[in-house]
Amino acid sequence: MPVPTQLPTSARSETFGGVTYHIEGELVPALQVELSHTGVFFEHHILLWKDPGVEIGLHPMRGGFKRMLAGMPFLLTGARGPGRIAFSRDGAGHVFALHLAPGTGVEVREHQWLAATDNVEYSFTRVKGAANILLGGTGFFIDSFSCQAQEGILWLHGYGNVFEVTLAPGEAIDIEPGGWIYKDRTVQMQTMFQRLSTGLFASAGQICWNRFTGPGKVALQTMYLHIPSGE
Repeated sequence: MPVPTQLPTSARSETFGGVTYHIEGELVPALQVELSHTGVFFEHHILLWKDPGVEIGLHPMRGGFKRMLAGMPFLLTGARGPGRIAFSRDGAGHVFALHLAPGTGVEVREHQWLAATDNVEYSFTRVKGAANILLGGTGFFIDSFSCQAQEGILWLHGYGNVFEVTLAPGEAIDIEPGGWIYKDRTVQMQTMFQRLSTGLFASAGQICWNRFTGPGKVALQTMYLHIPSGE
């Protein structure tokens, strides 16, 4: 299995999906996006600053009623230019971008996404199995982002630093449940359990991890984020 490698921690004047963006800062980095014809959507609490000419409004989601029943947001915040807007999250970490080509998509751990361009579709999938939900450390849902006819950008936030590994078909990696950030849709995830024993009749409990099997990419973070099971 290849060793995970650290992703770049900064970006300057990167242009893709109809916008230009910059990522700067060492401890709590900020994402700055230059808007023209393409807008972005995001969770409202991560907005840092904007030019006065940038318009802020609601960004409705598909399947709003289904999302409401699941306890997830069905109205997000959107911004349109021209002008600049910046985002940051309240936590030391690493901001990075995923450039999504038409027909591609990724699955993201809850509470890890920062913003996305308007041409990215946002949905969710339910984590299957009571053991995966209660003990797997991922939560009830996994966010799903994809691009259909146009390319787009998804910006994610990882706690600590972010590393990425590309798995060949059949290759696998075990990651602590709070450690993964995103995976390609082609990567399979399974919650694994190992019982720890101190003797013939004694048990010291068990540990669990998420096993990811390729082909595809997986990203992990060096600071674990454990999501309460009630979320």
